[in-house]
Order: sequence, then C-alpha cells, then structure tokens
Amino acid sequence: MDPTLVGFCLAMTLAGAGLGLFSGIAPGIHVNTLAAMLLASQSALSAAFSGHLGAEGAAAAVCCCIMSASVVHSFVDFVPSVFIGAPDGEDAVSVLPGHRLLLKGRGMEAVRAAAIGSLVGAATAVLIAVPLQILLSGPAGEALDSLTPLVLILVSGILLVSEHRRGSGVWGPVAFCVSGLLGLMCMTVPASFDGILGEDGVMMPLLTGLFGIPVLLEGTGQARIPRQSDRVRDPVGAVPGLKGVAMGAVAGWFSGITSTVGASVSSALFPESSPARFISCVASVGTVTSVLDLVTLSVSGDGRSGTALAIGEIAGDSVSGVMSQTFMLLLLSSAVASLLGYWLTIASGRMMSGLVSRIRPARMNRAVIAALVVLTFALSGPHGLLVLLCSTVVGLIPGFFGTGRVILCGCLIVPVLLFRLGIA
Repeated sequence: MDPTLVGFCLAMTLAGAGLGLFSGIAPGIHVNTLAAMLLASQSALSAAFSGHLGAEGAAAAVCCCIMSASVVHSFVDFVPSVFIGAPDGEDAVSVLPGHRLLLKGRGMEAVRAAAIGSLVGAATAVLIAVPLQILLSGPAGEALDSLTPLVLILVSGILLVSEHRRGSGVWGPVAFCVSGLLGLMCMTVPASFDGILGEDGVMMPLLTGLFGIPVLLEGTGQARIPRQSDRVRDPVGAVPGLKGVAMGAVAGWFSGITSTVGASVSSALFPESSPARFISCVASVGTVTSVLDLVTLSVSGDGRSGTALAIGEIAGDSVSGVMSQTFMLLLLSSAVASLLGYWLTIASGRMMSGLVSRIRPARMNRAVIAALVVLTFALSGPHGLLVLLCSTVVGLIPGFFGTGRVILCGCLIVPVLLFRLGIA
C-alpha cells in the first residue's frame, strides 16, 4: 500500500476526530450532519488531493475523515448524555442510568464505563470485520437479509415481554404502538425538513423528543448537582463491552435494528447489575454498529447510517469487495479513531465534571431544552418543530405510567417492519 496514501488517510483521520469531538459534545448536532457537509464539499477536497493520490486515493482519504468522525462521535456523545441529559439517538437509553450516577457524584464513572465499552467494542469490531465480510459476501448474507422481518418481530417481542415483567401492564404495548405510529407518520408523510442550516431529516427531532426532552423536563425540579469525584480506574472491565458486540453486529446488518434498539434488547437479554455496566454495554453496541456498518456497505452496497451512505457515495465501488484497499484503509482509520475517541471522552468528561457542579440543574435543563428547540428549527425547519412537539408528548408516557423508556424504540422498529412486509 502506498505510504503517501496511508499518511494522507491518517491525517484525515485526525481531522475527522476533531469533527467527531465537536458533534459528540454539542447537543443536537449529529455526525450525519457533518457527513452531509463533507459529502457536499467532496469535489473540492478530492480535487485538492487527487494530484498526489489519484481519484480513488483522494476519495478514500475523504472517507477516512467521515469514518473517524463517526467513530469518535460514538465515543464522545456519552458525555453530554451523562452531564446534560441531551442524548444522541444512539445512546438515548443510557440517559437515566447516567443521570443516576451523576446525582451521586459519580458522573465520571459513567463516562469511564462508556469509554471502556466503546473501546472494547471498537477493537473487537475491527478484529472481526474481515471474517464477517468474507462470511456475508456469500449466500449467508442473502439468507440473513431475508430474515429481517422475523428478526424485527422477535426483537419487538423481547421488548414487550421485558416491559410486561416490569409490571407496566397495558401501557408498555400502548407506548410501543404509539411511538411506532409516530415513527411511521414521520417517515411516510410528505413534508420538507429543510432548516436554515440545510435539510437534516426527521430523526433528530423524533429521537430528541422521545428520549431527550422528557428527561430534561423531569429534572427541572432537582437540587444542585453534587461535586463530582473521579476514582481514575476502570469501573466495569471488559465483559459488558463484549456483551454489546453481538447486538452491535446485529444492528450493523439488519435494517431497523439501530444501536439504540440493539442496546435495549441487550439489556433485556443480559441485564446488568449496575448502571455503569449497563452504560458500558450500550456504548459498545453503538461503536460496534458504527464500525460494522462499513462491512454491510462493502457487502451489500447499502449503508445503515448517514455516514455509511456518504462513504458509499464518495468511494463508490472501491469500498466493495473482500479486503479492498479502501475498505482496509477505513478499518485502519477506525482503529486509530477508537484510541483517539477513548482519550477525548475521558478528557471532555473531566472538563464537564468540573463545570457541572457549579450549575443549577433546573436552569441548565431549561437552557438545553431551549437550545434543542432552536437547533431543531435550524436543522429541520418548522416541520421538525412539529415532530419535536409530538414526540415529546409521546416521550412523556413512560414517566406518567411507569414504563421503561426503551419501549419507545417502536418508533424505528414498527415502520421498518411494515415496509419490509409490504404493508406500508
């Protein structure tokens, strides 16, 4: 492999890590937005690099930037979900466990647990990526894809049974169906989600309303957050992260099984003994999904995330095929980004833990809610605000009726299931 190409790709990996840090820390800014911006500027970037790398090499370098941003984002986005309560879609189910640790002065324990889980998940995903690519390139891939409706039904059953065991009664299925109906309407009603900053789509307001704003509203009456301590040690070990690898692999292949859904199923099948271990498992699922989505793209040509779709559009056929040069460069970028993501997560967590005890939670929560509303309008326009309002109302159901918030993952499962069955 050309050393010059590797050097350019590593430099773009560093640049992508900076972008992933920004999107992970800033509430409401998704890495897909950055991917769309890089996709829009791809022609200019490729023209700047092509004289040194050729067209394919230039495309690979730009893709490494996107891949690095995606991986680092999957690490760092746990910091605002713990200290602010503003989740990204991929870690929405971790808000409550992280908040419990924060109120005990152990916010850094949640951050370190997430960092360890993400690192274990990323390392495992990089190691198994090539064997999975070889396996899924054959008949096994087509067979698994045909099982998508069955898998979605099975996942729905696991979530509903888990809620029944919690004693939520009829409200668990009600919340699942209502959130599913809301998700279906968002994905089928013809509406433009054009904001001042461009078209960001419906996912940001939908998931923010279901998982983020209700938690912030419920926390507006809290007293001052206690001073945070940091024991500077691994609070969970590698086991929770390894548990998340299997569900991360499933989420990386089957449409409709996002990392949020995968984390929810993982928590139902393998309940953890502490909030920190649960967070570590959730973090692993999200990072594994971001890496193995690359395998799905290389095999099927169909990405499961905005970043993978952007990589596919830029790289074209060069990312396809077993162990292609572009694929291996993206794996290298993922490995380097994982190490950077771990360090950046701990560093940003320390910074945030030093600030959060000086702020009144009620005032901070109101400020974050206001910021999310403004961001929704800027990214998704007036229709995004309508979706945010409706999803927030639905997101209040768990707090009022005692159901688990993970049941709201029906907003993603139900539409995809109906699409695959040809009903919607």
